[in-house]
Amino acid sequence: MAILESIRKQTTILILIIGLALFAFVISGVFTAGGLSGGKAGSSIAEINGEDLSIDDFRNQVDIASQNSGPNVSTMQTVNQVWDQEVRNTIMGQQLAHLGINIEQDQIMNYVGTIPGYAQNPQFQNENGVFDENKFRSFIADLKVNNPAQYQFWLQNEASIIQSAKQQAYFNLIKAGVGATLKEGELEYRLATDKMDIKYVHIPFTSIADSSVSVSKSEIRSYIDEHKDNFKQDAARDIQFVYFEEKPSAEDEKGVEDAINELMKERVEYNETSDTNDTIAGFKETNDMAAFLDRSSDIKFDTIYKEKNQLPTKFADTLMNLQVGEIFGPYRDGDMFKVTKMMDRKANGSVKASHILIAYKEAERADPKVTRTKEEAEVEAKRLLKEARKKDAKFVELARDNSDGPSAPNGGDLGYFQEGRMVPEFNDFAFQNPVGSIGLVETNFGFHIIKVDDKRDIVQLAELAREIEPSEKTIDGLFTEATQFEMESISSDDAFSKLAKDKKFVVRPVNKLNATDENLPGLSSQRNIVQWAFMDDTNVGDIKRFDLNSGYAVVQLTKKYDAGLMSVEDASATVLPKIRKERKAAQIISANKGKSIEEIAKENNVSSSTASALTVKSPTLPGSGSEPAVVGAAFAMKQGDTSELIEGNTGIFKITVTKKTDAPKLDNYSTYATSLKSAREGQVNTAVYNALKDNSEIEDNRAVFY
Repeated sequence: MAILESIRKQTTILILIIGLALFAFVISGVFTAGGLSGGKAGSSIAEINGEDLSIDDFRNQVDIASQNSGPNVSTMQTVNQVWDQEVRNTIMGQQLAHLGINIEQDQIMNYVGTIPGYAQNPQFQNENGVFDENKFRSFIADLKVNNPAQYQFWLQNEASIIQSAKQQAYFNLIKAGVGATLKEGELEYRLATDKMDIKYVHIPFTSIADSSVSVSKSEIRSYIDEHKDNFKQDAARDIQFVYFEEKPSAEDEKGVEDAINELMKERVEYNETSDTNDTIAGFKETNDMAAFLDRSSDIKFDTIYKEKNQLPTKFADTLMNLQVGEIFGPYRDGDMFKVTKMMDRKANGSVKASHILIAYKEAERADPKVTRTKEEAEVEAKRLLKEARKKDAKFVELARDNSDGPSAPNGGDLGYFQEGRMVPEFNDFAFQNPVGSIGLVETNFGFHIIKVDDKRDIVQLAELAREIEPSEKTIDGLFTEATQFEMESISSDDAFSKLAKDKKFVVRPVNKLNATDENLPGLSSQRNIVQWAFMDDTNVGDIKRFDLNSGYAVVQLTKKYDAGLMSVEDASATVLPKIRKERKAAQIISANKGKSIEEIAKENNVSSSTASALTVKSPTLPGSGSEPAVVGAAFAMKQGDTSELIEGNTGIFKITVTKKTDAPKLDNYSTYATSLKSAREGQVNTAVYNALKDNSEIEDNRAVFY
């Protein structure tokens, strides 16, 4: 509200600014109209203030966004993301066109220079690391000639950049009318620093039972009509469902475990090629582990050696203590049964080390800021080696203060590494010296003072593993169970929930589904269920079975909510407490009007209390919580004054200001005024757009197409 009030006060200035604003300017090659979309075609996914949003254009944007989002983002998530952006662009575009706001080439280029993807790209920077618009222009011109496909992609980005730049100019014009006076800065200072001590009595609303305050349906309806903006609702649906999850049975688990046990032993298999019976060694005795696991396991042979912390936590100690050739299992690890064999062990095969790198200007990958010669680097390294070997030396601090390596902020810590990961000179020192050793080596990167911090054994394991999956028998049985429940729930006179309870199935309700929702608790993404619930021919009480990737869901539509004002029944949970609070407040005030704090406390069987060092910015009363109306009243009172009865969040209050401590006066309140101005400016973009959106007529057809 403060922002809108400031805008109203500055209307004349804004009109002058907009009148003098920015002439339209189109340049060839960069920021041309060629990047803007052409005419609309096909059906519309939306109508925004009378302007159609083409489904064809929308789908193109969804396709582009999907390519950029990756496989982990669902189609509906992408649709909703593009929807928000397109609605914003349309509303803002209409506003910009209405005001005649456009921007010139230099403003667009300045805006490009604020986009990290361009501004921080070395390809577009000068020798000082600053965005160079000439390099950027040359790059786009080269794309146009030599890479038409990428140039077309740029044109799509160009349209978005122009739109964003125009919006920034629009918001900047509004921000020009937003400010804060020194007097406002002084008030902000006082609200945060003027302190008050009060004595008060608090009669909580809970002192009157809810049951004693009767509220009729007509009163709830009247309240809704008087506060329509608070009780608007979109079309929504309530459903309930029973989930038949496709998961392995105990019999399936036993079958997998038995199969694992069989693979442990040698077996005889008929060889069609040689017309003979071949003896196949089992997991225990096989001499070709890689081939055996390729043929028999869901996990292939991993030759990489592992540390203890890379093994399953529950079994790490047991696995690390196996001797070479020893076997552990079968055991269950997550959704698998496993048997593990120790293939090899390397004592101290993983080293944890720290280092201090002293680079010189000719060294590999040396920072350009390093100017020392190789000779100077060697002298410095030897000095630091002596420091590091002292009894009371703190290697972490030496590394943090002196190292030229990227690990310097971490005290030189390089973590754990296996043999061959570091350059040979570094590797040899780390693996050939005991823990605690400190030494100096030279590599292509400079001179390293190395400290060996720790060593660990590493092991090579072979895992015979089989995933525990539901059998065909289990899957068929689940389908039969789900289908029978669907048919019985449709034909039975018993309620859906009662029938499910009798069969010991869990019923899961989902309330207030929107037409564009897709995720259902416990089922994740199930767009088809939501679409069914919103079909015109789906009636309350209808039941349907849905095939899911992980089983089946039998779903019932239990309620429909029409777009518009909430019904009395739907709004009563919100309205009843509000009306009761109003009635209780009136009742308490009427019964205690004109009485002193002591009289109110005695007659209402409550105690008077005190609160100290209150500020308007921190309006919390002990035992009552946040009470801004009460503390705000105290701020406006003089020391020694007693208030009338005050309606707060949790009850009725009467207060006496026992002490007021005004904050010291400042010579200038510009710091607080500036901070207030910045805060208001920070709210402009969101507040103005939300105001425009709230006043727009938007017809949303997403659910028709997706």
